[in-house]
Order: sequence, then C-alpha cells, then structure tokens
Amino acid sequence: MSERKRMLSYSTMQIVVVFFVLVGLFGLSSLMSEYFLSSYNMTIIARTLAFIGLITLGQAMLMLLGELDLSLGAMGGLCGVVAGMLMVDLGLDPLAALPLAVLLGTFLGLVNGLLVTGLGLHSLVLTIATAGIYKGINLVLTKGVAITNIPESIQFLGRGTVYGIPVPFLIMLAVLLLIAVLVHRTSFGRYVYAIGDNTPAARMLGIRVDRVRILVFVVAGTLAALAGVLMVARLGTAQPSIGDTWVLPSIAAAVIGGVATTGGIGSPVGAILGAAIIGVIENVIVLYGISPYWQSVVSGTIVVLAISFDSISRRYLLGRE
Repeated sequence: MSERKRMLSYSTMQIVVVFFVLVGLFGLSSLMSEYFLSSYNMTIIARTLAFIGLITLGQAMLMLLGELDLSLGAMGGLCGVVAGMLMVDLGLDPLAALPLAVLLGTFLGLVNGLLVTGLGLHSLVLTIATAGIYKGINLVLTKGVAITNIPESIQFLGRGTVYGIPVPFLIMLAVLLLIAVLVHRTSFGRYVYAIGDNTPAARMLGIRVDRVRILVFVVAGTLAALAGVLMVARLGTAQPSIGDTWVLPSIAAAVIGGVATTGGIGSPVGAILGAAIIGVIENVIVLYGISPYWQSVVSGTIVVLAISFDSISRRYLLGRE
C-alpha cells in the first residue's frame, strides 16, 4: 500500500472512530438528562456548533499545512464590529455591509499569510502578535462598548430557522461541503496535504508552497469573518468580545477530529465531528448546572487524550513519530 493510501485509510479510520464516539456521547447524554434530545436543546447545540464550526474549518485547513492561526477569534470579532459600524454608524445597507465585513476578513487573512511567508516566521508566533493588533483595533473602534440597533432585517441569519434547523448551522454545513470538495477533490487540496506532509518534497515537485499557504490563510480569515458577522446577526449587537473564546476550541476540535498537529493528516469532516463532541459535552455541563469553569478542564483533558491517541496510532499504524 502506498504512503498516500495509508494516510487516507488512517484518516478514514479516525473519522469513523470520532463518529462513533459522538454517537455514544449522544446516547449517554440522553440517558443523563431527559431534556438533552428535546428539539429546543438540539437547536441550541446546532446553533452553537455553527460558529465554532466555521472557525474550526479554517483552523483545520491550516493545521493540514502544519500551521496555526491564533488570531482567527480576534479577526472574527473585528469584522463583526466593522459590520455593525457600517450598518449603524454609516447607515450602509446590510446587503453591502455584510459582504464588505467578510472581505475585510479575507484581507486580514491575506495579511497573515503574507507576513508568515514573507518573514519566514512560524504562524504560531506571528499570529499571537496579529491577534493583539486586531483585538486592539477592535477596542479602539468601539472603546469597549457594544454597537446596538443592528437592523432586524439581518437577524434572521443568526436567529432564524428553516424547517426547524438554525440558519447558521445550514450555512456551516454548506461551507463544510465546499471545503471538503476543495480539500479532497481538487489539486489545491492535494497540494495542501503534500505541503503538510513534507514541505521540502513539495517544493521539489514544483508546488508553489508559499502561494498555497497564503491562500489557506485567506480562506481561514474569510471563514472567521463570516462567523463574526453571523454572531452579530444572532446577538443583534456587535459586541467587542465576539470571538474571544473561539481559538482554543477550534484547535481542540480539529485535534479531536483527527487533524494532526504536525500537518498532512486529517479531514474537515473529522474536525467538525470533533467540534460537535466538544459542543455536546459543554451542553451537558450546562444542563447539569455544573460550573462553566469546568468546561476548560474537560476540553483540555479531551485534547490531551486525543493528541496522545493520535501520536500512538500514527507511530504504530503509519510508522511515524
């Protein structure tokens, strides 16, 4: 079996394992609480998953390259605030303001990609800095005060449902489909895996490594902006705190879903399943009235277990350290 086929088989196995873990969690949670499977609670889980899911998809693509972007939360928050200012302060039509805010995220992702490739710095280091910059601009613009009076015409994007399914969740599913096709059915996706697996070898094959890396940062920035804009529509206000808690769960979800921290292994589908696992656990914590501070403890423990499982399985199934 070729190396690539072994990796595909390994990724498929991970998705199957994560899926059955998620099914088991649903079964256990339904036994623990009679309210868990209620339509109201399922709607809450789906709506919450939509926002962290969009960030997770961007983060997962970066992790397939062997990169990380710690500024995605700050980026989403800034784009949400800018969307609010365009609509409320400048009176711009929401049909123009929202796309402009998403384009801002595309531009910020481009900035991150250019800085990472141009300066030769690891993305983890550089995006710590850009996260501070984007958050600082957010606070300068808002002075820490929420922007209110968001037009009701856009709130359907964040609060509405279609046949009982939250609109943000449907948007996330559509994005997941596009990302899955991009990653698994195009030459661009093959380049992403090749670079994450072995960057020097990818360069020798003639792949324009820096261009691919920049484009993935652009995709991640766009998805972060989309999440920020949808959150504004959900809340009905542009809160400066939007995105503050998105980054670590997005990394955790991708790891739980089988995306290797070293790059080259994983799937967007697995990453979303990982986000769903975290969402279900956090929902059960809320249903049982457990202190929300335990969410970080539980999520961190799951990540440690997922990384340990990934490391051990790669060592024995793929022969990699």
